[in-house]
Amino acid sequence: MDAPSPDYIGHRSRLRERLISGGGDTLLDHELIEYLLMLAVPRRDTKALAKRLLAEFGGMAELLAADAGSIARVKDAGDGVVAAIKIAQAVALRVLQAEASAQPVLANWQALIDYLTARLAHQTIESVRVLHLNTRNILIRDEEMSRGSIDESAVYVREVIRRAIELGSAALILVHNHPSGDPAPSRADIDITRNVIEAGKRMGIAVHDHLIIGRGGHASLRSMGLI
Repeated sequence: MDAPSPDYIGHRSRLRERLISGGGDTLLDHELIEYLLMLAVPRRDTKALAKRLLAEFGGMAELLAADAGSIARVKDAGDGVVAAIKIAQAVALRVLQAEASAQPVLANWQALIDYLTARLAHQTIESVRVLHLNTRNILIRDEEMSRGSIDESAVYVREVIRRAIELGSAALILVHNHPSGDPAPSRADIDITRNVIEAGKRMGIAVHDHLIIGRGGHASLRSMGLI
């Protein structure tokens, strides 16, 4: 493989110096992605690929949330590129999840919304998640229940409660995304939530809320007076 040209080495050094001296705010979106990809494919100019990836998915948040298969279909995006993007997403989500778990979620609501938005807002497939809380309302587990439309076939009420009993959960928050971007709840969203609430009552497990995440924001069934 040919060594990088001197011009390329100089460009990489300038990016590194700007990042170290001024922080990430000194780099444009494509430069951040470019530098990330440099670490994955160090002997190749990644500027054009970074711009191509951002253009393909519409922005940085959408790129990080994209599935591996979709990223791999972009020209020149091999396994190293896919892995670099997905590890960046994993690190970001891990940090946000830690912040959301640091305090009782009801007193740390914005941190929870930030985490869920980063995880779900730009997904192209509907994902149903259950947040399990302890008696202090601290997040103890965040699990994906299913992928696909939220209906009786996707959300098995007994399975939600069974899993809560296994984990010793005192309360739950149901979450799913609307790939359309509009977080407005459907009739099925409301009905499923009420079914889980009723089943939880019989076992002493509270359901604090059902959050719907979309690119246009989020909806809380509790705040809307629907549960």
